[in-house]
Amino acid sequence: QVGLVESGGGSVQAGGSLRLSCAVSGVQHCSFDMSWYRQTPGKEREFVSVPDKDGVTTYADSVKGRFTISRDNTKNTIYLQMNDLKPEDTAMYYCKRDRLRRGDTWCLRAVPAWGQGTQVTVSS
Repeated sequence: QVGLVESGGGSVQAGGSLRLSCAVSGVQHCSFDMSWYRQTPGKEREFVSVPDKDGVTTYADSVKGRFTISRDNTKNTIYLQMNDLKPEDTAMYYCKRDRLRRGDTWCLRAVPAWGQGTQVTVSS
């Protein structure tokens, strides 16, 4: 099935780490720049990390210095390494496809813009 598949969420104590993954599944020839967003109940979705057209990533101030993006092109997957987690990081995390890096316009029609989300819960 074609889509964005997130994984890696879970429950950790404050100060702990998690690594989230977002894989483009079902297609090999489509590759995108990716962003990460998060959302808590009753609040709007907020950005966590966004790449610019040159591949430079901007991080939200709240996560700067603690979260880091990486990607494995062989697996068509991006990762969000989250260190020193805080209770306020508790949210559903979503990846979003952005600029097409490799592929064709079919990729933009076939691959949903958002993944299904993965829950991160940080306890104090």
